[in-house]
Amino acid sequence: MRNPFRKQSQSDPERPSGVVRVDARTKTLTKRLQPGDVAVIDHADLDRVAAEALVERRPAAVLNAARSVSGRYPNLGPGILLDAGVPLVDDLGPDVMRLAEGSVVAVDLTGEAGPAGAVYAEGTAGPVAEGTVQTRETVEASMEDAKEGLSVQLEAFAANTMEYMRSERDLLLNGVGVPEIRTRMQGKHVLVVVRGYSYKEDLTALKPYIREYKPVIIGVDGGADAVMEAGFKPDMIVGDMDSVSDKALRSGAEVVVHAYRDGRAPGLKRVEDLGVEHVVFAATGTSEDIAMLMADESGAELIVALGTHATLLEFLDKGRAGMSSTFLTRLRLGGRLIDAKGVSRLYRTRISGWQLFLLAVAGLIALFVALAATPGGQTLLGLSGAMWDDIVTFFRSLLHLSPSSPSV
Repeated sequence: MRNPFRKQSQSDPERPSGVVRVDARTKTLTKRLQPGDVAVIDHADLDRVAAEALVERRPAAVLNAARSVSGRYPNLGPGILLDAGVPLVDDLGPDVMRLAEGSVVAVDLTGEAGPAGAVYAEGTAGPVAEGTVQTRETVEASMEDAKEGLSVQLEAFAANTMEYMRSERDLLLNGVGVPEIRTRMQGKHVLVVVRGYSYKEDLTALKPYIREYKPVIIGVDGGADAVMEAGFKPDMIVGDMDSVSDKALRSGAEVVVHAYRDGRAPGLKRVEDLGVEHVVFAATGTSEDIAMLMADESGAELIVALGTHATLLEFLDKGRAGMSSTFLTRLRLGGRLIDAKGVSRLYRTRISGWQLFLLAVAGLIALFVALAATPGGQTLLGLSGAMWDDIVTFFRSLLHLSPSSPSV
């Protein structure tokens, strides 16, 4: 067996190697993942948002203890990694999660040193784990097979919708259970920001709207950090507090901790430890749903949703049992809800720099013709010409290029 570390180089496409970063929660891992590191995750059905976050950190490889495509539905994450040139090794099992943080590993993608998809830790003789190397062909085949699972998910959606309606009808119909909040939304626009698909681009596109209308901004978990990165300040933060930063929680925004109906609130201890004033909202739906319901109950004139999840595939991509809560929430809000998803792609300027240059030249020519047609303009052009001659003569004299004096 050949030593996989004989050419330890992150640029080696057949044996990528690097420092290990291990975490069962992908969104937690990406916060400390550095370019060239090897990401070790345990993420079944790798979703698009997680994959885009990994690609942004530019890892040498991604090692998944679970199956990146289980066949439950056609998830997009694996394809995004491969399109970005990030190697993905799947189904490595729990052993790979026992790799020491900060250790160095090499991944054999071709089987030159042993089995293809084997992971070797520096200082060990054999592989510490073996998995499946994903390629575009294997991912495409898995996607085709996974499409058959959508019918099962649609049936689950119908059942979840009825269950959610039974458990939350008082909240949906009468607003029972919505906590008292200090943020005033009556008659105002409310912008609900979620770290979902294309949230950065859409938030950038909405900057003129935010500056002009000054909406109440609600950040859903990590959406609060997205708002701050865009140069704004959230008025309220809603969620289970698993992906929002301490900086955002201490920003002065009103904090609403999302709790389950049985009273469990995973994020409650964290905000209490930070000493942040907060209220608790117990509801079965998603955090983005309760943010919209609070805005609606508070009398918001218009609710703009950015980065939120709206389709069946998007909610399956987030590991939801169903999207019934969002479906019914949107029915309640009706025409007051505007989805800003994809607004950055709605209109893009088609004017090139060369066209702008020609437009400027045409404008100057038109100005010259207009001035030449009037006595005042002719005088101005004459004065401008004389001034230009003086400037040229001055610089020529500095360079000793002035004409020779005439002979006597």
